[in-house]
Amino acid sequence: MFSRDIGIDLGTANTLLCVKGKGVIMREPSVVAVDVRNKSVRSVGTAAKEMIGRTPGSIVAVRPLKDGVIANFEVTATMLKRFIREALKGSFVSKVRVVICVPSGVTEVEARAVYDAARHAGASEVDLIEEPMAAALGAGLPVGDASGSMVVDIGGGTSEVAIVALGDIVTSQSVRTAGDNLDESIINYIRRKHSLLIGERTAEEIKIAIGSAYPYEDEGSMEIKGRNLIDGLPKNVTVTAEEVRDAMSESLHKIIDAIRLTLEKTPPELAADIIDRGITLTGGGALLRGIDVLINEETGIPVNVADNPLDCVVEGTAKRLENNMSFDTYYKKRRY
Repeated sequence: MFSRDIGIDLGTANTLLCVKGKGVIMREPSVVAVDVRNKSVRSVGTAAKEMIGRTPGSIVAVRPLKDGVIANFEVTATMLKRFIREALKGSFVSKVRVVICVPSGVTEVEARAVYDAARHAGASEVDLIEEPMAAALGAGLPVGDASGSMVVDIGGGTSEVAIVALGDIVTSQSVRTAGDNLDESIINYIRRKHSLLIGERTAEEIKIAIGSAYPYEDEGSMEIKGRNLIDGLPKNVTVTAEEVRDAMSESLHKIIDAIRLTLEKTPPELAADIIDRGITLTGGGALLRGIDVLINEETGIPVNVADNPLDCVVEGTAKRLENNMSFDTYYKKRRY
């Protein structure tokens, strides 16, 4: 009666929370605005993200996670505490159990940092689950079957590629190339090509508006604003969808290389299953236009985008919470 189970997808770009029996209740950017004068937290989530690139010198908008792991422990713990408190608003609980995701390639030190941050945030019990396993569950893949399933989760900081079968990860590859790298590639390209400096928010807007991994019909262009690196004055330029695709090409092929490497390490019997079932894409990166077509062309394997790719990982933690008795069957468990 006085306990609450919470599943958390602690992402580099966004943090999602679900509560057992209620589903996904929160989707917030993983951003914290900190007042550097007294180290106090001014705002968290959407309000803090809106401050990126627009804060005075006394306030810094911090993204406490980098490449899928904790880069600033204290700020991450504070952010989690705020989110958990919001999830528990209006209810009296004495015990909070948290299932939280970590990249499959995480080190024990990095995993311990996530565990400690959750405990500092008020969790009485913490379980860690690998992101690709959670993504596979959230996408509805039959992870408990003897036949293999392949999932590619492209998030903000990492891309997770894994083959799952019999409730465990058979082989996996984690690369720290994902949505943030695509944004950075756009920033660097526009700096080189147009001598224009733009921020992270503008780069993300460009990626969403006209970005693609593969050519598509009626490709458009977009007018963007930034600072001219030659004279330092504000300037407008127009970028095309083809330019944005060229800018992101190198980062996208790093993800494809990870997929190829995972397939090379896959046992022959499971490889045959992957050819039949195809590759399932999850995460925000799965929404990039034409990324399924590009992966299909490069690997020759059918590619499917999950129905709700942004929520697959957190929905996987929800399924973990709903199936307490089958935890050891379905999950590779880390407990400290």
